[in-house]
Amino acid sequence: MAYTINRLIADAGFDAVDARTRAALGDKGFGILTEIDVKATMKKKLDVDMPAYRILGACNPKMAHQAIGMEPRVGAMLPCNVILREVDGGIEVSAIDPVASMQAIDNAALHAVAGQVRDLLAEAVAAI
Repeated sequence: MAYTINRLIADAGFDAVDARTRAALGDKGFGILTEIDVKATMKKKLDVDMPAYRILGACNPKMAHQAIGMEPRVGAMLPCNVILREVDGGIEVSAIDPVASMQAIDNAALHAVAGQVRDLLAEAVAAI
């Protein structure tokens, strides 16, 4: 099973794809709770150069509240990470597939919520 929802954007630079990603996520009810500039962190901590790579921690509060109500420890798997990375041919956007990440939890109701979140993330990635 694939664990990410992916899209390659060939017609825009990194910052433009970042802005489009944030807007598409916002349109689906997600806010950005965390942001990690992996490229800058690797340079600072390891003095290693790498292509642009950013992790956005996206959260749909309504869906997160539902999930936490069903499984209080599910917060260990939140927020939903979305990565943007510079690759040959453009910028790749990859969102976690919550259905794949929740497989270890034996809770059918939670799996249904994860499916709804996956659909919202897939729609956001397609809209970028």
